[in-house]
Amino acid sequence: MTRIFADPDAFVTDALRGFAAAHPDEVALVDGGVVRAAPLEPGRVAVLIGGGSGHYPAFAGFVGRGLAAGAVCGNVFTSPSTAQAVRVAHAADAGGGVLFTYGRYAGDVIHFGEAERRLRAEGVDARTVLITDDVASGPPDARDERRGIAGILCVFHVAGAAADRGDTIDEVERLAAHANSRTRSHGVAFAGCTLPGATHPLFEVPEGQMSIGLGIHGEPGVRDVPLQSAPELAATLAEPLLAERPEGCRRAAVVLNGLGSVKYEELFVLFGYVSDHLESQGIEIVEPECGEFVTSLDMAGVSLTMLWLDDELEELWRAPAASPAFRKGASAAGARPVQPATPPTMAGTEFRREIVPATPASRAAASTARRLLGAARDAIAVEAEHLGELDAVAGDGDHGIGMLRGLNAAVGAADALADAVGVRELLETAGDAWSETAGGTSGALWGSGLAELGRALGDREQFLPVDAAAAVTAACTRIAELGGAAPGDKTMLDAMVPFQHALTAQVDSGADLGSALVVAAAAAEEGAAATAAMLPRRGRAKPLAERSLGHPDPGATSFHVIVDTVAGLASAREEQE
Repeated sequence: MTRIFADPDAFVTDALRGFAAAHPDEVALVDGGVVRAAPLEPGRVAVLIGGGSGHYPAFAGFVGRGLAAGAVCGNVFTSPSTAQAVRVAHAADAGGGVLFTYGRYAGDVIHFGEAERRLRAEGVDARTVLITDDVASGPPDARDERRGIAGILCVFHVAGAAADRGDTIDEVERLAAHANSRTRSHGVAFAGCTLPGATHPLFEVPEGQMSIGLGIHGEPGVRDVPLQSAPELAATLAEPLLAERPEGCRRAAVVLNGLGSVKYEELFVLFGYVSDHLESQGIEIVEPECGEFVTSLDMAGVSLTMLWLDDELEELWRAPAASPAFRKGASAAGARPVQPATPPTMAGTEFRREIVPATPASRAAASTARRLLGAARDAIAVEAEHLGELDAVAGDGDHGIGMLRGLNAAVGAADALADAVGVRELLETAGDAWSETAGGTSGALWGSGLAELGRALGDREQFLPVDAAAAVTAACTRIAELGGAAPGDKTMLDAMVPFQHALTAQVDSGADLGSALVVAAAAAEEGAAATAAMLPRRGRAKPLAERSLGHPDPGATSFHVIVDTVAGLASAREEQE
């Protein structure tokens, strides 16, 4: 259990502030994460890492020489926002280009991908290498779809060492991708972790059992088996890694990683047997690491990583590194006079836009949108715990918290705007606030969808039901494009697409907007319920697909909660008029 905090919602902000205060000669706090205290030499590549918090030393602890130039830090188990990634990139950029590298998780891919596009539009040479080392999250023939766990350390060090010796961004990108292609990890959990402020873990492992194939965001393993002795566990962890050994390779960097509450003495016991087992298989271990590198708050568990070495990877793995949490070889941290740091503003970012004069109809629509956003927030607040429970079946259990966080931000940003603002500006501002504050996949999708809804509505002299239906279609299209999902993948689209189709059909038949929304909300409810019989094909739930059978998708469920609330208010208002 996480016991030390002031405000659970400010846990990451407070942790980063304390981390920077504890390591003032090595890191500097920026809005969205941390960067090296000593700036990069001009022309050097800036390797940027990141993801959700709750994994220390990943990610902030790996900012330093031979590692990253900066880390983008989202909320606990939630991807950072696009804006955070852009701000950290600007703070770290030295003119040699920016390489983002991080574990392959849907929210991270969306937010970092958009940050890369924005940086390229500004003239920054931005690239990405996804890390896909977890053998339990996909078969060998779908290796590019695996998620990243503790093997991220290997890729971070290879990329950071190459960048610090002066390699071009083409080379740094190539070497990071090469390291990822030869890195494999496998983990087990003995008990789940507990989010700050929560009273129970995200998942539980049956007594006398261990869960194989855990995720680092509080996801349970893919199957439970009886506890094993240290020699047996060493073989269990190593078996799938050895099965994917490159032909002829007999040298490997080995990392035994504790997930948060396994004691170091236990790790050392296990590592001894791991070493014995690998040596019995003819593997020479090169500069091993044993400790905590990528944790999951207080999860009880371990993972084993092997980076299969060739000459160029071995040179970089052996290279010096110096960061608050990882040191090897003879390397000094290097310091500069510490400048007053700008505190992170994950929970308090202001979103300002140039206000365009709006038509009376647009101002009236904006007023309605404010009211509907507030009602949606209140409805999600009631359902947040239930949504979290649905998400915990095959995910990390934070969907309800994330939705509420995003809606609170959207409502706050909308309420802060002047009464003269139109519906386009209001929804774009609210969408940006949702995406920035909530992070994660749902934050990116809802934020972009809300902003697209505003852009499609525009600033008209009057708004007809057909305009609302067209705007919903535009938002649905944007969410599908951004998330890469389709109906049947067990996502929010399974409720959204039926809603969009029903709304369009009702409006085309001449129904008023309130009545059309009621029918469309019923279609969304039916679509959300149907996801219980589906297997997820995308996102964090995919590795635990079988567990989600019989349970509706949390994203589809939250979409229905929101549109049902909107439909009820819109219908009641039209009846009054």
